[in-house]
Amino acid sequence: MASSDWPDPDMLRFIPHGAHRLRSAMTDVERRGLDAALAGLPPDRAGIRLRGNATLRPFLAKDGPVGAVAASILGGGSRPVRAILFDKTAAANWSLAWHQDRTVAVGRRVEVDGFGPWTVKHGLLHVAPPFAVLAGMVTLRVHLDPVPATNAPLLVAPGSHRLGRIAEAEVADVVKRCGTAACIADAGDIWLYATPILHASEVARTPVRRRVLQVDFAAGDLPHGLEWAGL
Repeated sequence: MASSDWPDPDMLRFIPHGAHRLRSAMTDVERRGLDAALAGLPPDRAGIRLRGNATLRPFLAKDGPVGAVAASILGGGSRPVRAILFDKTAAANWSLAWHQDRTVAVGRRVEVDGFGPWTVKHGLLHVAPPFAVLAGMVTLRVHLDPVPATNAPLLVAPGSHRLGRIAEAEVADVVKRCGTAACIADAGDIWLYATPILHASEVARTPVRRRVLQVDFAAGDLPHGLEWAGL
């Protein structure tokens, strides 16, 4: 079972903790529609990066059930810039060490001061931007299935997003200082995170299917000809 220093995750707030649970953010009809939009994807991969899925766009638009949450923080310029479907099952039951998300997906390589190193993940070009870019983003995790404490909820270190880029050698100490919160969820809930928050995930102790659509949102353009890969 996921350990937590925050026994009630509903106490978390986006400001100052960097995480907030929106209960029943999607109606049953909306959740079924999103489920249908994601149908047919392979069920045995840890994470599937999503591009070119037009049926997702109404959900992620600024007036859609998911995009409106991001727009409430980022304003009218909010746009989805990366989406990943995580589908954890008994057959695909992984753990994830404590880390910050440090890269963004871009359309093509343009050498810009402060951006780098470059990597390719699942065919998409990624680059590590200046921390200010990440600090201006939000990440939403849309829960299609219930995630009790026994089924590997995401763990976050509240407040860690305010500490800048954290060196790997300092991660354990930061987690100890900030404490951990287990982000349990019901189907239809959305968790809103500051993109650079420290987070982790354990192996599910009682694994049942746990599908989460994770979407990064940003406001505005990247500098000097760099472009978001987008969806």
